[in-house]
Amino acid sequence: MKDTYDTAVEYYKDFDSIRGTRSNSIALLGQPGSGKTHLLTAISNKLIKSKNIAVQYFPYVEGFNDLKDDFDKLEEKLNRMKEVEVLFIDDLFKPVYTNTKEGRIKKPRATDWQVEQTYSVINYRYLNHKPVLISSELDIEELVDIDEALGTRIYEMCADYCVIIKGDRMLLNHRLAGLRNG
Repeated sequence: MKDTYDTAVEYYKDFDSIRGTRSNSIALLGQPGSGKTHLLTAISNKLIKSKNIAVQYFPYVEGFNDLKDDFDKLEEKLNRMKEVEVLFIDDLFKPVYTNTKEGRIKKPRATDWQVEQTYSVINYRYLNHKPVLISSELDIEELVDIDEALGTRIYEMCADYCVIIKGDRMLLNHRLAGLRNG
């Protein structure tokens, strides 16, 4: 977890110098409950308060429900996501978990329409060197499996500031702390 925290701090410190480059983004990926959203929210708040930078928070599941529910404003909302100085996508392709005989399987939530809209936003930001902050329970390989062009763009944008958190969920998921100590 220290690596995740250190990467978040380093990203914030480097932000001004990397902002207009291709590799100007951060991705914290993996274990639910490990503090990914917390750290990216802290970065967002520091960018807003200390650097006066506009950050848009987009919670993946709720955000896509909102986009679907108001098609009249779809283009306007997508354009805002493309143009805002920094876009924070939380829980990208949030998976659904099912238990099988073979073990626990994770299936990403990624309809063709969601992938198409996400690609549109990420590709625009990629081509225009606009930073994104991404949290996801999926790792880079799983993102690439959903859509190779999208996943590789995310990777290229976040390669210098990418942490994949894997391991024992009883140790990594802070929400289970009471269970561990009980």
